[in-house]
Amino acid sequence: MLKVKKFGGSSVRDKERIFNVARRCVEDYRAGDDVIVVLSAMGDSTDGLLEKAREINPDAKKRELDMLLATGEQVSVALMAMAIDSLGVPCISLNAFQVAMHTTSTYQNARFKRIDAERITHELDNRKIVIVTGFQGINKYDDLTTLGRGGSDTTAVAIAAALHADECEIFTDVDGVYTADPRVCPSARKLKEITYDEMLEMATLGAKVLHNRSVELAKKYGVDLVVRSSLNRNEGTVVKEEVKVERMLISGVTSDKSAARIALIGLKNEPGIAFKIFNLLSKKNINVDIIVQSIGRDDTKDISFTVNQSNLKEAMELLEENKTKLTAQRVEAQEGVAKVSIVGAGMQTNAGVAAGMFEALYGVGVNIRMISTSDIRITVLVDEDKADKAVAALHDKFIPEE
Repeated sequence: MLKVKKFGGSSVRDKERIFNVARRCVEDYRAGDDVIVVLSAMGDSTDGLLEKAREINPDAKKRELDMLLATGEQVSVALMAMAIDSLGVPCISLNAFQVAMHTTSTYQNARFKRIDAERITHELDNRKIVIVTGFQGINKYDDLTTLGRGGSDTTAVAIAAALHADECEIFTDVDGVYTADPRVCPSARKLKEITYDEMLEMATLGAKVLHNRSVELAKKYGVDLVVRSSLNRNEGTVVKEEVKVERMLISGVTSDKSAARIALIGLKNEPGIAFKIFNLLSKKNINVDIIVQSIGRDDTKDISFTVNQSNLKEAMELLEENKTKLTAQRVEAQEGVAKVSIVGAGMQTNAGVAAGMFEALYGVGVNIRMISTSDIRITVLVDEDKADKAVAALHDKFIPEE
């Protein structure tokens, strides 16, 4: 059996946890399995590197940030190889160049194009545990790139797809996918199974368990994922195409406090304006989420949308530079907001879910600033300081206690 096992930063944050992971991998190896291990940087070391970068240059180029941040995973894999070797098992650590893992050229948010599997296959044929850096790749210029926060999940799924692995396990510090963040909702329930589509919505909308692009890849290539804890042996949550258990109306409630709202006021009410705005942003790889258009005065219109806070400065500079071309009277930004969402495939066949959501938010005094919907989710924009209260109210409304 070929197993791909990904371990997050909290799972390898110190010597004790590194050896815990090493023993789990050696256990599978000695049972006869081929094992590929994908690692994140240790603990909060990525945050530490970012802080150092800000001390040196608050406006550092994204290419140089990727060069810096990629070192975190290299430390992890080298130390893990030393730990596994000390347990008497042959192993080898590999970085993005050595594999090689080819990506697009978008620094800080690259996407995989292909993975050359020959080096990994060669090392597995020599009965070694192969330990690979997550989160990183190389572009056509032979520069290091990174995949965005949580990108090691995507590395693991991409390797599992490329080598047709039998299992892809994502180990973290929680023992599965929950209906909400247990720190916000003590009554949150662990799910035995969840569909790719539901998990993709939850990951995109703030659930930190899986990187959203890892779920996209898993769905595209049919890779079944198992999310489980590295700290215990509990059964995890399986992410797959179809689930056997009876569907709940709502599978999860999420919040994303990394959102910011941008509004373009007083735009000309004519065809093509929206295209110009969002085409301009897309060329800079700035992702946009909730979009609302409203009619203003004197035959004008306003367009509001959300972006990630990390893109806010660049987006505002771009829009201000092009304000005249876009016909905007002014451009406004608002931080201190959060996206709160309910997700569930059961919504497709049940009327009244939106009304129930708005009733629950009204009941706890949460004001809604924007609304966005799809077949399996409803997202609202609320004040950031009300996000946890909103999540708790929606969880109580839609997800019954066991």
